[in-house]
Amino acid sequence: MRIGYFLSSEEYSPAELLAQAKGAQRAGFEALWISDHYHPWVDAQGQSPFVWSTIGALSQVCTLPVTTAVTCPTIRIHPAVVAQAAATSAVLHEGRFTLGVGSGEALNEQILGDDWPEADVRLDMLEEAVAVMRELWKGGVVSHRGPHYTVRNARIYTRPDTPPPVYVSGFGAKSAELAGRIGDGYVCTMPDRDLVTRFRESGGGSKPAQAGFKAAFAGTAAEGARIAFEKWPNAAVPGELSQILPTPAHFEQASQLATEEKVAEAFVCGNDAGAHLEMIDRYAQAGFDEVYVANTGPHYQGLFDLYASSVLPKLRG
Repeated sequence: MRIGYFLSSEEYSPAELLAQAKGAQRAGFEALWISDHYHPWVDAQGQSPFVWSTIGALSQVCTLPVTTAVTCPTIRIHPAVVAQAAATSAVLHEGRFTLGVGSGEALNEQILGDDWPEADVRLDMLEEAVAVMRELWKGGVVSHRGPHYTVRNARIYTRPDTPPPVYVSGFGAKSAELAGRIGDGYVCTMPDRDLVTRFRESGGGSKPAQAGFKAAFAGTAAEGARIAFEKWPNAAVPGELSQILPTPAHFEQASQLATEEKVAEAFVCGNDAGAHLEMIDRYAQAGFDEVYVANTGPHYQGLFDLYASSVLPKLRG
């Protein structure tokens, strides 16, 4: 299993994200995830840099493979523009770039005043967007008029030798099936064997399945839980609310129903290597090939030291 580090664009400045990428490579992590948001989930997280700028900068500070986890190429940014951004990123990273895509959240995608379609429509839009991007990556002049997107006489000149793989996220049956049908890989954040099975049986086969979880490194589990609750109370927001709430203020309102204990259940809190190994094993047992851990709070160097000394050696031993 490949173990990577998840760069949380919602919580850290560009300089901190670059420092974390370098620290993750020194610690022995094998790859990077990076989130793409216009807003943080809640104001306490406090950041949200433009991911494509950060991805370009990452190419200059480390050599780890990078996957967007995930970007939405459907509403806020037209798929023809995402296709150009991904192609440039793949060139900068010398082929070590994967475009992870998903159907998005209203939190990020409604900023231009567009309607927020129902889930089935968003999946249709995502499928068409992926087809448009792959056509553009072939290098010819593309004109396309589909149910959701129009492209006229577009050509991407700066392209990698091989088009970037497209991994599709899925948190329900329909999206996991779409990932299996059109994706080069699968992205999820839950250790759910049923979803992995659905992805593989829908055409995913032996393609890579990636997943991620959050940690809050601290001197004690209680301190880690406090940090997690302060920064990520939205981790306890249930159901489809994460897709339909439109602003950080709405997430803060919904998070008032959360408790520190409930948020802590979604994190690995404290400094216990065994707890990290146990969480990673849950994803391995669910059938994932790659797992990415994100830290929250200021103590990310402590997490790197823990993985370098007590987590990664045991996994590789």
